[in-house]
Amino acid sequence: MAIKNLIFDLGAVILNLDQDKTLRAFKRLGSDLDEINISSALFTDFETGKVDASYFVQALHTHLKGNASIEQIIQAWNAMLLDLPAHRIDLLKALKKKYKLYLLSNTNTIHIEALYKEHGHDIFEDIFEKIYLSHEIGLRKPNKNCYEFVLQDANILGSETVFIDDNKGNIRGAEEAGINTIWAKEPLDKWFLAELKALVVGG
Repeated sequence: MAIKNLIFDLGAVILNLDQDKTLRAFKRLGSDLDEINISSALFTDFETGKVDASYFVQALHTHLKGNASIEQIIQAWNAMLLDLPAHRIDLLKALKKKYKLYLLSNTNTIHIEALYKEHGHDIFEDIFEKIYLSHEIGLRKPNKNCYEFVLQDANILGSETVFIDDNKGNIRGAEEAGINTIWAKEPLDKWFLAELKALVVGG
């Protein structure tokens, strides 16, 4: 199989993530994010750029009936963001010598700003051909049109591309769009090289 392109998810693949930390942080503030997610489109709207950060934070502030400050809400929202191991950046740089690399992430302005503040705005500049963030492109995984947008915008073929994500639903969405996939059961490491080789040889 002729693989030319790799599309990586960000959270829990490249960046270490613990979403439970954010859930616990909001429970301490007196809110259940799962309940909000079920009862409203707030999180999806934020991740697809339909509402901005100030609207999002104010909505949570209102939900909490003013019992938490704006700063506490942002801190709780960012609690899930952990470290960005240097060896993963090195692995991506090594892969870039053979493949075109892209990033596709369901994310939002608050998380991205926190990431760039911690690691610098140019952390991925020399690695990825292009970065696709849900709040910027207005599309979100696992919707098929999200993957189709990336393929068309990058001018690449799904048959020559591998998508890597820790979320099984996102993997299925990419497969529906005709993209080869590797399910990241754990964050990016040397295991990926073996799986990629098996996929290439097996195809």
